[in-house]
Amino acid sequence: MTDSAVVNEELVDRAGSIRTGEELDLDTLRQYLEPVLGPKVAHLEVKQFPGGFSNLTYLLTSGDERWVLRRPPFGSKVKSAHDMSREFKILSALQNVFPYGPKPVHFCDDQDVLGCDFYLMSYIEGLVIRREYPEALNFSPDQIREQLFNFFDVLSELHSVDLVEAGLDTFGRPEGYVQRQIDGWCKRWVDAVTPDTVNCDSTMQWLQDNMPAESGKASVIHNDYKTDNVIFSLENPMQVIGILDWEMATVGDPLMDLGCTLGYWTQMDDPEFFRQYRTMPSDVPGAPTRAEIVNRFQEKTGLPVDNFAFYFVFGLFRLGVIGQQIYYRFYHGHTKDQRFAMMVKKTDVLQRMSEMIMRGEITS
Repeated sequence: MTDSAVVNEELVDRAGSIRTGEELDLDTLRQYLEPVLGPKVAHLEVKQFPGGFSNLTYLLTSGDERWVLRRPPFGSKVKSAHDMSREFKILSALQNVFPYGPKPVHFCDDQDVLGCDFYLMSYIEGLVIRREYPEALNFSPDQIREQLFNFFDVLSELHSVDLVEAGLDTFGRPEGYVQRQIDGWCKRWVDAVTPDTVNCDSTMQWLQDNMPAESGKASVIHNDYKTDNVIFSLENPMQVIGILDWEMATVGDPLMDLGCTLGYWTQMDDPEFFRQYRTMPSDVPGAPTRAEIVNRFQEKTGLPVDNFAFYFVFGLFRLGVIGQQIYYRFYHGHTKDQRFAMMVKKTDVLQRMSEMIMRGEITS
């Protein structure tokens, strides 16, 4: 291992104490997993990864062996958004045709174990880039640019997976995908509204009125592709080695997947109110702009992106709906996680940004 890799290893996300109210029944879990993992389960220990607002992720360890357990959140309101069997099926299909997904190990639909479906997958150790670049990485602007272009190139690789080879040619419903997405996210918004929520009627109507035709291509799409769902190599932080959080993956229009990621992408000339709520360090010197990302995506996939504003607004609105669904759980007492309290403010910020795009004040 190089000296730089030793430093980088200190930046790996570490699992820690389990949050109050999100504990697992370890005795029952050990008993259930013994036929799957063998006698090593007698020494099984469980910790929880700190990130994420949706499905819960735990680290299981026994000696030198490690696995990751994924389960829905406690008090979940939207079952379709936390379909463990779907996530497991996608990973199983991709493992021989796309090298970046964790290896699926076991799926459980026995509700007597944890009270929900869950699955195990392999653990991938590496760097996860969140809101800020760690100072210890000491990246130059050129390195940041290279890494983030590599990040987007892997998304293009996902969209190039052969559906027949992956066994996903009958998975999902790609025809009419754009319309269903708009209708579905609008309905989810209505279902998750709370009295203190911003009004998004104008955005929902604008999306219906400005909906483009389908791209004509059906691809595996991740639907939540962002830097903190990606693992970079310890040895070479430019290189993507894993993609996490496949809970919303399906087969559909890849331009909508691009829009989902654009919704997270702030840049240096964006309004300060939007930059303050960034989730990725995309507004730093060297980071590609949204226009550069779209151009790169078009070059890699051969798909024209003729309606940038629609895909960007869709990405922002969808992100706002997800935040509101999370806040709904907090508002109604389904979770006590104080991180969720701020989601209603973020939804307001996303709506303000959408309004600027719809008025033509932001064009790229």
